[in-house]
Amino acid sequence: MSIYHTLTPEQFDAIGQELDAIRNREIADLGEKDEKYIRTLIKRQRQLEVAGRGLLMAGFLPPAWLAGVACLSASKILDNMEIGHNVMHGQYDWMGDKNINSRNFDWDNTCTNTAWKHTHNFEHHTFTNVLDKDHDIGYGILRMSDDQEWEPRFVLNPILAVILSTFFQHFVAVQSLKLEDYLIYKTKTKEELKAEFKPTWKKMRKQLFKDYLLFPALAGPFFPFVFAGNVTANLARNLWSSQVIFNGHFPEEVEQFPESVLEDESRGHWYVRQMLGSANFEGGRLMHIMSGNLSFQIEHHLFPDIPAHRYARISPEVKAICEKYGLPYNTGSFMKQSVSVWKRIFKMSLPGKRGGKGKGLMAKVIPLKSESGSTSRQAA
Repeated sequence: MSIYHTLTPEQFDAIGQELDAIRNREIADLGEKDEKYIRTLIKRQRQLEVAGRGLLMAGFLPPAWLAGVACLSASKILDNMEIGHNVMHGQYDWMGDKNINSRNFDWDNTCTNTAWKHTHNFEHHTFTNVLDKDHDIGYGILRMSDDQEWEPRFVLNPILAVILSTFFQHFVAVQSLKLEDYLIYKTKTKEELKAEFKPTWKKMRKQLFKDYLLFPALAGPFFPFVFAGNVTANLARNLWSSQVIFNGHFPEEVEQFPESVLEDESRGHWYVRQMLGSANFEGGRLMHIMSGNLSFQIEHHLFPDIPAHRYARISPEVKAICEKYGLPYNTGSFMKQSVSVWKRIFKMSLPGKRGGKGKGLMAKVIPLKSESGSTSRQAA
């Protein structure tokens, strides 16, 4: 039995109060150092992009091509992870800068700002690891739980996972469309799908034009070298970001929950669900930056609107709270978590029983109740 079902109401309340205290302290402390951090990071990311694209123009020289791919890959990873992901979480909205704001930020990715904030900020962070609510459990493609109804297509779970990782930005871009509802469950019409796809396709065209036509064309006779460099940089970003995200959500010890946990869910219950439904991986400062500090996925799920570079400092306190109440604090090396994730992917390719329906994951607003009984929602 999960410890989620053994904690007392008083313990849930206490956990909520202790974690709220950490959050309130960090929010009150936001200021110049956070602003300097994100502005410096954006500057470095842009420098890497300029260097990468410039070097690829001389890509007929192998050292220049390799250096260009490395710089452009790093630029795209920084843009998507430590900058884009965190800015669109609203972590820097308090600065009042319209260019570093969750409403306006446009990242180097085929997914639109609006679609990502709905599927990620709202659906995923509200219903973290709740089956049939959190579409990130398998992205509508993979089977990642014994409680998901097995279908013949899941025999291909490992192959589907490789495809998902390879084209990760595109799958994230279309995630909000719930393609399985049209392709498999037949609950969405072609007309509905086409209407929903229009803004996504507009953003995808923009990105594909930039990376695979505009910049290669600017290289003239060296078009193939720039084209190949952009393909490689996008692939590197996709593989890295997908594994970072998988490692934070799918190791074997990470728990998943039935919809019933959402009934009268208190702040403390919400916090505990986040801790049991997430995992960290360890590394140095560069590893944390390049992962968008999602190496501290537990802390991110607890405090999604706090600047992610603060998670390293917060993590010992979160770990201490887990130890105090007998909660697991799931962490390990990047390799350990990766192996655990892929073991789960292979295991879930085999048939297993499920207690509920296996329909596409749908979401609706469910307010969270504070300990006093008033409704509130964790910032996402």
